[in-house]
Amino acid sequence: MKFLNHLEEWLVTALIGVATAIIFVAVLHRYATGLAIPGVQDWLLGLNFGWAQELCIILFVWMAKFGAAYGVRTGIHVGVDVLINRLSDRVRGRFVLLGLFAGALFTATIATLGAAFVWDNGMNYASRSLLGVSTEGLFEGPTTPDLEWPTWIVYLAVPLGSSLMCLRFLQVAHGFWKTGELPHHDHGHVDGIDDEVHPPAAGEEDRIYRMNDDLHPRGKGEPK
Repeated sequence: MKFLNHLEEWLVTALIGVATAIIFVAVLHRYATGLAIPGVQDWLLGLNFGWAQELCIILFVWMAKFGAAYGVRTGIHVGVDVLINRLSDRVRGRFVLLGLFAGALFTATIATLGAAFVWDNGMNYASRSLLGVSTEGLFEGPTTPDLEWPTWIVYLAVPLGSSLMCLRFLQVAHGFWKTGELPHHDHGHVDGIDDEVHPPAAGEEDRIYRMNDDLHPRGKGEPK
């Protein structure tokens, strides 16, 4: 499970690194072709970077899907909790769990429907072709305009990203059930600059303890 702890960071970092490199080379190529350098200009004009924009769009789509899973895990998504925070600790805890499980159900549904769409949109055909099985009557699926890649490869980001989001929702729900705490993202924090552990705000520690007692009531006579 440790491999999954930072999976989103690795994927998003790799995708944005590749996209940045492609954009840089494509822009450099566009301006360099305008330089009247004998031999070099003709060679540059012979290079085709028409696919760069399409590939970068695909990479950003994949980044968005896995970045959404990262947002669930770190608590970076925006949520309106003004009313929820005014409720009692017991009721608030139940509503928080309800919201997390609703998120897990929604992303699981999207992942299932997305997987069915990808399978019918050409993945079934590609899988059978790879295995040497008859593909008669199956839909081959469209391809992208510039790269001419099967579009099901692009759409695969939907079931994969949504499945990871579902897993993160369940992980956050499990952590909240055990500790009464939700992941919180500090927008002002920069990794490596301030790693000091600050004590909880006044009253916050007692609130967490009360919420844990509400979620996990102790039996009579059980020590606190």
